[in-house]
Amino acid sequence: MRAVVQRVKEAWVRVNGEEVARIGPGMLVLAGVAADDTEADAAALAQKLAHLRLFPEGERLMHRSLLELGYEALVVSQFTILGDCRKGRRPSFDLAAPPEQAERLYEELVDRLRELGVPTATGRFRQMMEVGLINDGPVTLLLDTQKVF
Repeated sequence: MRAVVQRVKEAWVRVNGEEVARIGPGMLVLAGVAADDTEADAAALAQKLAHLRLFPEGERLMHRSLLELGYEALVVSQFTILGDCRKGRRPSFDLAAPPEQAERLYEELVDRLRELGVPTATGRFRQMMEVGLINDGPVTLLLDTQKVF
């Protein structure tokens, strides 16, 4: 699995003009599922996200986690982060999981985060979404549970 993680002051998702999710301080996670990902990858990513020291404490810029602060996560499915742009001018999505597998593992990631105690909101799988955020820092990281390229 691959995730683009952004520390946010707030984030939201709209579908067809309707706001379907909103969080306050926490992290926006754009999550992509690769064809060879498993439940173990979803569990590993959930652990990493919940415990990632991304938030400041005093002069330490990255010292506290979502769990320590009780902050929220907004997890949005985004297969395009698995796009391979190394050749040609059009991204290849050959590494992305088929929709049924991707949805199952995306839901597994969300369930695992909630089980760990992270308040977690979501976008809508396979829907055109508008994602908005106020990036805090800005802080943006790329996480991979395995090497996909």
